[in-house]
Amino acid sequence: MQVRTEKLENFAVPENIITSHYCEKLPSGFTGHLSKGGKGIVCNPIQGPALFTAHLPNVLDWLHGLEKPRSMENELCDIPVLLYDKELSTESLLFHYDGTPASAKLIRRFLALFSENIKESKATIISPCFTPKSKLKEEQEIIHLVTLATAETSFIKFNFTRIGDFWSYAVKNKCTLLVTNKNYQADLAKVLFHFYKGGMWYDKLSFYLSV
Repeated sequence: MQVRTEKLENFAVPENIITSHYCEKLPSGFTGHLSKGGKGIVCNPIQGPALFTAHLPNVLDWLHGLEKPRSMENELCDIPVLLYDKELSTESLLFHYDGTPASAKLIRRFLALFSENIKESKATIISPCFTPKSKLKEEQEIIHLVTLATAETSFIKFNFTRIGDFWSYAVKNKCTLLVTNKNYQADLAKVLFHFYKGGMWYDKLSFYLSV
């Protein structure tokens, strides 16, 4: 587990609020384990961590101690980060597909990592209104993969350009997990910083960020 310290050097948030999980495929019941305050899961200690998790209120306490909101990581690392508040639930997933190879990659990675925990999930994929012909095949592949992995899948085209749009949609539609790219984490930090515990706050919404 020597890898743990090296990987966490990229983080701006305090290391003691981040938990590492060493599983290429998270075991069934992982969401309940985490919601009950369970420790990091180790399936293969020889490999590096496959997922970092953090309790969102602790991250927000850290954010509110700063003069202005900032990203969780000084430099983006390739290990996904999952932030959860009251509980972690995969009941209603919201996938942010922006038409880029990175977006497709992170969705595939999420499906592989959480495959044992999303079989009964309801999923919604939001993509840009205009998709170039060169990207249509990839878009259809993502829809197909999500459909195979979950119990119910919806596909919507919106011209959302800000992470706040996705957050607002997730809150209004009671989604429980937003899957998006780490490149949006600075904007997400601003949204969370300004809306935490406000009238629109939804404490069952978690965030999965990856590259």
